[in-house]
Amino acid sequence: MSSFKVKGGKPLKGELVPQGAKNEALQIVSAVLLTPEKVIIENIPSIRDVLKLIELLGDLGVTTQQLNENTWSFEAKHVNLEYLRSDDFKKKGAALRGSIMIIGPLLARFGMAYIPEPGGDKIGRRPVDTHLRGFEALGATFEHLREERFYKINATALKGTYMMLDEASVTGTANIVMAASLTPGKTQIYNAACEPYLQQLCKMINRMGGKISGIGSNLITIEGVEALGGCTHRMLPDMIEIGSFIGLAATTQSEITIKNCSIPDLGIIPSVFRRMGIEMEFRGDDIFIPAQESYKIQSLIDGSILTIKDGIWPAFTPDLISIALVTATQAKGSVLIHQWMFESRLFFVDNLIDMGAKIILCDPHRAVVIGSNRETKLRGITMSSPDIRAGVSMLIAALAANGTSTINNIEQIDRGYQFIDKRLNAIGADITRID
Repeated sequence: MSSFKVKGGKPLKGELVPQGAKNEALQIVSAVLLTPEKVIIENIPSIRDVLKLIELLGDLGVTTQQLNENTWSFEAKHVNLEYLRSDDFKKKGAALRGSIMIIGPLLARFGMAYIPEPGGDKIGRRPVDTHLRGFEALGATFEHLREERFYKINATALKGTYMMLDEASVTGTANIVMAASLTPGKTQIYNAACEPYLQQLCKMINRMGGKISGIGSNLITIEGVEALGGCTHRMLPDMIEIGSFIGLAATTQSEITIKNCSIPDLGIIPSVFRRMGIEMEFRGDDIFIPAQESYKIQSLIDGSILTIKDGIWPAFTPDLISIALVTATQAKGSVLIHQWMFESRLFFVDNLIDMGAKIILCDPHRAVVIGSNRETKLRGITMSSPDIRAGVSMLIAALAANGTSTINNIEQIDRGYQFIDKRLNAIGADITRID
């Protein structure tokens, strides 16, 4: 287990370039299984979850080659389906939440798939029903081997159909889209997710020869084609990392320019942070955040307390709820943070309370943050990261705190943020990695 030793209280200054989007990468990298031809993907982040998925594809028989720091080539010409039955696959797949994304392409191209119950963050229940019910609507059958914690899916005669998803799951929609892209007939998915990352997947499949319409809406139509070809695809910058850097700048009184943000794809993320009083300036496709001595959380029009809640795109992404919460601890004013999608994501606030933050955890989904306006500085403590976003929130708090903090289990942070210690140290942070 590795740790970060963080000496806080130092304002940062400089430029940060966001990595490629983690949540897009898990979909896009899995989509290379849809074709035997070469696929080149640019702007892939060098983070644990993505690299583990690439390693898993290599074990499956996909030819993978790293062309430069962030560009990879994939060729799924010879896929070894027997590997799916191996103990090695069960072990590696179970340790990686993103492994579930290979089911759709495998069903579309080979008519079968095996997948262990996926692992990942400890943020609450994350059922796979949307994925499996979607495959079932297309004609697949599945068997849940409970004792082995393993799913077996057969799809020898898929057929296009209309379906309404029980929830607008991003990964569920992406998996079904990939399966339907090679399924005969027309498939319509209503209540589909419409995140920019899902739009990217659909556009990539269309460049491969697919026929997908309704991209960006909650009704996606897929005309199945006989085969898909190769393509080159460039991934978007990671909107979660961009939001994290906005919160970092405000919390630590830092002057930071975030480069190449693809601002039109950020949705309401900038406006939510502006409602928390954070100043920012769009300079072309860059976001400039000045050092602010104080930032004041807005109230609602009737004067009541502001509520920041997550929701399905284009609402505020749940992956930034933890960042908004830690940012609010140093603001002037109060805010209700409502995280309704995962019941364990707010439990990390005990660490922030130990650091001196004024937070009332109302229940597993809601917390009231009473901003100190920096009158009470956070203090350094020892803590452990339960998930990716909580880990980075702890890192932000540690960088703003007086004294030294230790963050254990930083493997969780490495799953979602590439070289975060080196990148922040380059603009003035004092973070030491202890292996």
